[in-house]
Formats: sequence, structure tokens, C-alpha cells
Amino acid sequence: MPVEPRKEARHVLLGVTGCIGVYKAVEILRGLQQAGATVQVVMTRHATEFVRPLTFEALSGRPVVVGMYERPDYAVIEHIALAREAQLLLVAPATANVLAKFAQGLADDFLTTLYLSNTNPVLVAPAMNVEMWHHPATRENLARLRARGVSIVEPGSGYQACGEVGVGRLAEPAEIVSRALALMVAEGAGQRRDFAEAHVLVTAGPTVEDLDPVRFLTNRSSGRMGYALAEAARDRGARVTLVTGPVQLPRPQGMEVVEARSTREMYRAVMGALEARTIYLGAAAVADFRPAVQAETKIKKRGDGRVTLELEPTEDILAAVAAAPGRDGRFVAGFAAESENLLAYAESKLRAKGLDLIIANDVTIPGAGFDGETNVATLLRRDGQRRDLPIQTKRAMADRILDEIAGMRSIEAPLTEHREEVSR
Repeated sequence: MPVEPRKEARHVLLGVTGCIGVYKAVEILRGLQQAGATVQVVMTRHATEFVRPLTFEALSGRPVVVGMYERPDYAVIEHIALAREAQLLLVAPATANVLAKFAQGLADDFLTTLYLSNTNPVLVAPAMNVEMWHHPATRENLARLRARGVSIVEPGSGYQACGEVGVGRLAEPAEIVSRALALMVAEGAGQRRDFAEAHVLVTAGPTVEDLDPVRFLTNRSSGRMGYALAEAARDRGARVTLVTGPVQLPRPQGMEVVEARSTREMYRAVMGALEARTIYLGAAAVADFRPAVQAETKIKKRGDGRVTLELEPTEDILAAVAAAPGRDGRFVAGFAAESENLLAYAESKLRAKGLDLIIANDVTIPGAGFDGETNVATLLRRDGQRRDLPIQTKRAMADRILDEIAGMRSIEAPLTEHREEVSR
């Protein structure tokens, strides 16, 4: 029986394809190295039109592989040898072209041949024009890759090199590095499926309360934290239902997604989906108030222009979930975004609503506010324990939150079984 080659700890194959986002691949390389990984770079011919291989060679300390036949004196079959010594194949940026080749099993250059001979986890970070991202062919290719177990770092939204605005920008290097490291940790310990028996219900984004047909009340929530939690739970084996307010984020795959605009709509969606859900993660920034009366026509300026609005409280979704029938065995976690007295307010909310866990954010801290890629938090448990989470990407924080929940549930499981045994 042939002996499998020993894999070096945290060894990454970094595939780089041809688009303007190539410059971020240099930051990704450095981020992986700072985390202790060794990196072998593989570039497509088109990628070398944007950044020369010498840049990656100088930083990685390894020759960059571009063509299939550039080293005829090698005694090994190089694409197989490289795949055997790695823990992860990361392709960033991944163009629509290379995604199509991966999905169809085409192997016409070194990178696509490497993909077919690779047996390690694969992580791709797409980057392309917004119309290319939304094209049915690209959506089908992504769905096919997901079905084969390929992990995907969704692109961001914003101004693109072509002058258009929309989804398609390469995700930030810190997020890509975080996902890559998480995959390697999971692979090293055996892929984490610690939520395989869970059915997780997540809320995300803001809610919107209309004043009249033109104006509305809302907040700055981007939905990124809730989406990160939903995706992390999905990747750890959970069946996930995501109830989302209006956000500018790609629709996540591999889960049920329910859209809601107002607090009342989100409340109805959550309560309608609550049955049989074992974990509730209330990450949405739900509006606390709405106009007592919604004007049927646009409110006009009159006199001195002053307008008095009468507001009424909205539904308290988190409290309703915590108090819902069938709470035994359901884990309920919420968020507290505050600008002062963070721990006092969060502790009060934890106790008043009867939560198992609350994630407290001081939105005045740099890196912890709304609509950012990172977060800073303190986890407060109902048993009084507290854990501080330093600044990190929201996806990394999502996994830390799930780690905490997994630990709390594993402690409670024997107690629950004991109570059931006594009752019998």
C-alpha cells in the first residue's frame, strides 16, 4: 500500500486568476503567512497581466507556477504533487471564467488541472462585474460547485473598476483569510458538524417603518452579522432559516430565506417559522418604534415646517421567542447594540427577556459599528459567565458565537436527559 505524503501544517495553494482584484491576492498571501501558513501560488496567464509572478515569489519564497510545461525537468507530476502537500486550495480572485471551468470539469491550464486532481477542501472568492455575477450561467455554476462541497466567500457590493455599482467586488482580504483558516482548522480536526442536529432560525438586517408613501424610519444595520451567523451555522451542518430585513447583500445559498420589511412582518415570519427550531439567533436590528398612524399621502410642510410624530412600540420579537410555547430545549440568543453603559444594558436585557446568551456591541468602538466588515463583542451568558471577543471579521465572530453556543448546549444535554429520566 503506498504511503500518503505527510501534509505540512497550514499549507495553502493560492490560485490567482485574471481580474483587477489580483492586487488583493498579495494581501491575502501576507495574511495567510502572518497566521503561520506556507503558501504556494499558482497563477493563470491572464493573472500575470495584472501582477507579475515575481511579486508573489518574493513574498512567498517559492517559485510561482503558471504554465503546465514550464519545468520539463521535473521528475514529479507537479499538479498532483502540489495537491498532495496542501491542506487547502484557495482561489482568490476567482473569475467567472475559472468558476465555469471548475463547474464543467475543464482542465486547460495548470490551475484547472490542479483543481481536478485536488482532494483537499476548496475555497473560492469570486470577483467580477455585477451583471456577470447575476448571470444565470454564473448562478448555475456556483450552485453546482456548492453541491460538490466547494466553499464560497461571497463578493462585496460597491463601486467596481468598470464604473458600475453592485455586487461583484472581491471580498476583503481579512475575511478571505479568516474563512481559509477556519476551513483548515475544521479539516485538521475532522470537518465540524457540531450543528448537524440543529435547526437554526436567524434574523438579520434592519426593519423599516413607513411614515407615509415616501418616508420611513429605519437604522444603519447592514445585515452582515446575521448573514455571517446563518452561513456559519449552515457550514457546520445546521438546517437554517434566515428571516431578513431589506439589505444589500447577496442572497445566501443552502438555506431557506424569508424576506420581511417591517417589524410586524418580521414578527409574523419568525413566529410562523419557530416551531421545531432548536436555536434562535436574533441578530436583526429591529425598530423599537413605528408611527402610530401611517399617512396615506406624503406629509407636506405647513406653517413653520414643524411636524409632530406620535410613535408606538413595535412587537418585541426576541421576548416573544423566549416566551413562546415549546421553549424547553430551544436556545435563544439576542444582540444588544448600545452607545453607553453596554454591559449594564445587556445584562438587563438578558434577564428581562429570559435569554440564554446575549452578544453585546458598543457601536461607538472603531470596528464595531453598523455596516462594517468587523465586529467587537462581549458574550454574556445566563449563568453569569462573560467572554470578550476582540476585533475580527464578522464571519470569524459568527464561528466564535457558535462555539460558545455549542459548549453551552453540550453542558445542558446531560441535565436535560436526566430530567427526562426522572420524569419517567
